[in-house]
Amino acid sequence: MLREIVLDTETTGTDAKNGDRLIEIGCVELINHVQTGRSYHQFVNPTRPVSQGAFAVHGISDAFLADKPRFADIVDAFRDFCGDAPLVIHNAPFDVGFLNMEYARLGAAAPPPIDLADVVDTLQLARRKHTGAANNLDALCSRYGIDTTRRTKHGALLDAQILAEVYVELLGGKQTSLGLSMVETHDPVALLDGAGESLPAGPRRLRHRLTEAERAAHEAFIATLGGNAVWRTYLGEDGAA
Repeated sequence: MLREIVLDTETTGTDAKNGDRLIEIGCVELINHVQTGRSYHQFVNPTRPVSQGAFAVHGISDAFLADKPRFADIVDAFRDFCGDAPLVIHNAPFDVGFLNMEYARLGAAAPPPIDLADVVDTLQLARRKHTGAANNLDALCSRYGIDTTRRTKHGALLDAQILAEVYVELLGGKQTSLGLSMVETHDPVALLDGAGESLPAGPRRLRHRLTEAERAAHEAFIATLGGNAVWRTYLGEDGAA
């Protein structure tokens, strides 16, 4: 089972090194690239004013944040939700920079900083997949047909939910694998054919679903093509599925 946490933040400004702070964290849980419905969302009192530029983006005011908990009060709940799951973030250095700055402010109680090497950066994925194209979240949503009508302002939880959809598309869509490769399993439930008969464990081909009439018609057709017809390879030397 693969557990991942898609994360987004909002902040007082763009420069964590010069005192800007986190004001909102939104997280969405994925299991095997599917949203489970579990999420974490928290507004944070930054103890400093929100810049006008940031307010224009997310619309979160100083008055709204005044009674919200400080980061030190919510860090344990945040880390408990994330656990040891890898984080999935769009433009990871920005959000990780703010999170690590907040950790550093905790002093001796600080958790270890987040290593960017352990984070999946969807911006980098998008740049590799769509070289030369716009790869911000809005552009990716437009490219993949993801509904953003709910997104009148940036918000950490909503953006994390949207990013989770984008992430799946960057990986190849909702059906990243159709299971057509050779399969090895020792699960007795999995090793049943369509008639409920046991199949041997180990690598196996997908079973054909041809009726006898369809098989006979096919063999009559390939008989007209000569002994070296490639279709004989498809059915196997003895014509068995």
